[in-house]
Amino acid sequence: MLPVEVLISEHRLIEHTVSVLKKEQQRIAVYGKVDPNFIVTAVDFFRTYADRYHHGKEEGILFNALSRKKLSEADANMMRELILEHAYARKTVFNLEKLKASYIAGQTEALSGIVESLNALIELYPKHIEKEDKYFFYPSMQYFTGREQEQMLEKFHEYNQTFTDNRYKQIIETLEREL
Repeated sequence: MLPVEVLISEHRLIEHTVSVLKKEQQRIAVYGKVDPNFIVTAVDFFRTYADRYHHGKEEGILFNALSRKKLSEADANMMRELILEHAYARKTVFNLEKLKASYIAGQTEALSGIVESLNALIELYPKHIEKEDKYFFYPSMQYFTGREQEQMLEKFHEYNQTFTDNRYKQIIETLEREL
């Protein structure tokens, strides 16, 4: 197994979550209100699972190792672009959390910002994942020897010892059933 296959498999839960966001967005359009608990859960998922757990391995292990290699200009540019997209996702999730607090405080105009933030995540992640899965991850493995790939896979497994994704799989399945 290549190290990037771990990251690619984690993308499936993020994609599943994006489909749940779409359903919530449709529900908001029908009822004209948002469930603040849904936003709390979505923020937790993207902040913890997508960012700390998943992007933590991408940036902290894979991209960090790649930054010590002589990358082609195209690969270096792609990696910078992916890092910027991660930063954009973090900012969007932060804004979503702030907007939820405003909405709870009675500022109904925050609803449109919540919808915009949800839409930003819905738009970002499928394209971002496709870019990584199809155009960056596998080609990035050419920069590493077989032994370096094995070591990276070991680092991924060590990193995963402090986190379980099973909790988030259950949370997203529960959210989906409730919509």
